[in-house]
Amino acid sequence: MNVEEITAKAKVLLEALPYIQDFRGSTFVVKYGGSFMDDPDPAIRNRVAYDIAFLAAVGINVVVVHGGGKAITKAMQESGLKANFINGLRVTDEATVQIVKRTLDEIVNKDVCDAIALANGKPRGLPGDSVLLCQKLTTDDDGNTVDLGYVGDVTEVMVKLIKKEIADGFIPVISPVAEGYDGKPYNVNADTAAGRVASALRARRLVYMSDVPGLLANPPDADSLISTLKISQVDDLKKKGVIDKGMRPKVASAMRALQEGVQRVHLIDGRLPHSLLLEIFTDKGIGTEIVHG
Repeated sequence: MNVEEITAKAKVLLEALPYIQDFRGSTFVVKYGGSFMDDPDPAIRNRVAYDIAFLAAVGINVVVVHGGGKAITKAMQESGLKANFINGLRVTDEATVQIVKRTLDEIVNKDVCDAIALANGKPRGLPGDSVLLCQKLTTDDDGNTVDLGYVGDVTEVMVKLIKKEIADGFIPVISPVAEGYDGKPYNVNADTAAGRVASALRARRLVYMSDVPGLLANPPDADSLISTLKISQVDDLKKKGVIDKGMRPKVASAMRALQEGVQRVHLIDGRLPHSLLLEIFTDKGIGTEIVHG
């Protein structure tokens, strides 16, 4: 390795230093989702886990909320159940919710924990219904009445239980299942769950990892990234169709989290190597940050 390469590496570390000093001791919530979670290449699948372990190693309290839509669809197919969606939201009957819970808690959560442990992090898997309470979801993002069965809207987060795991040196890894007031498990949108957890913990940062670069002004054009989005711009971008489909629950959860005390929300592409570190520890960042403005 020549002197230029060594110097370049040192520059990267020095650029990260003020961020590391500033963020030490603060809480970050990371929504771990997107097709990279299902990539057959373990190097791609586990890269994000190394970034999460890095954040924890420099003194940031990291809490992970994971998704698992593809794993659920696969498990349902194996059980002979057909996935049914209304406006992008999964309809969940009693048979389906048992498969959802088992898949998320026993397969996806374990995979995420194993990946973080491989990076020498200390994960602690938490079934969502041990730390999240919900009421039955009755309206969609546009306020239309819906009945999706056992699908919930998170109303309460057991903050003390999560903070105890953090205090004991663990990285809590939470599945998107909540307990209803009837004592039964409910499927919850992982983006929304991450937002509720971030609000309850008064997290400094909420990071949504998916398989898009961030919010694109012209969705087919990857170069049209909006690097900073102010809350005041959201309604206009919804009308223009820029914020559409899968972005809607993310942006709605982001806005609610910002209004409830989270300082900044980031939308980044989990397929890019070390996108989490580049977004948090560099001046330029790599995705979209949503701010009060």
